[in-house]
Amino acid sequence: MIKPYCDLHTHSNFSDGTYTPAELIDEAVRLGLSAIALTDHNCISGLAEFKSAAEGKPIKAVPGVEFSTDYGETELHIVALFIKEESYEKINALVDDLKKRKEKCNLELIERLNAGGYIIDLEKLHGESRGQINRAHIAHQLMMAGYVKSIEEAFDTLLSKNGKFYTQPKRLDVFEVIKFIKSIGAVSVLAHPFLNLSEPELREFLPKAKAAGLHAMETLYSKFDDETTALARKIASEYGIFESGGSDFHGWRKPGIELGTGRGTLAVPTEFFNALEALKR
Repeated sequence: MIKPYCDLHTHSNFSDGTYTPAELIDEAVRLGLSAIALTDHNCISGLAEFKSAAEGKPIKAVPGVEFSTDYGETELHIVALFIKEESYEKINALVDDLKKRKEKCNLELIERLNAGGYIIDLEKLHGESRGQINRAHIAHQLMMAGYVKSIEEAFDTLLSKNGKFYTQPKRLDVFEVIKFIKSIGAVSVLAHPFLNLSEPELREFLPKAKAAGLHAMETLYSKFDDETTALARKIASEYGIFESGGSDFHGWRKPGIELGTGRGTLAVPTEFFNALEALKR
């Protein structure tokens, strides 16, 4: 039975998720979701499998991607939804330099960790991902080796941007990415705004982002409590921004966050999907 809920933010094993794109589709169908978006980090390599797996099944598959961007000194993630196949080449060209910088950064991180006595097996890391490796893969290996107790602890300590091992690569400019998404006729969404921005910072950002073409922001998200959700929805309404939402499902790499329902209470209405779909060109 199809439920009136969707999930517009998920990841596969083409980035740092653990499900294949086809497994995401099958699980979404089992849960009765009306629609699901695949939004791998700076990667669209899983979209062909994702769309193929959804054919003939009672679910709408939304091709997407989550871009890592810079807003001054702050990292913001911008999701593009309803991207067209004819735009894939442009997207790959946009993220090509970013991926090269990310790969160089990861190799330097692994070298520093190894020199510090935290042994990382690069070959094993590549075997765990069908796409580019990132800190989530490294964090898991650190946990499995017993250096840290959890992936969260790895990010807070050894892999922290304020630590001695990790150096952040230069990312894409947030406003250029929003303009790019608009240029290819897709729908742009500010992901999990309160993970990176305070309320005053968000209020400063949104007018500039809307002027660049931002369509929506995630008001329903796995890590938002009721108070944060209410504030996000209020701000979206005030600034005339459409709403989106998703679990940010990664499989076992983000324990406790389930597809569709997040931490158990997430419920992104299909009306969000319908409103955003109407914006695509």
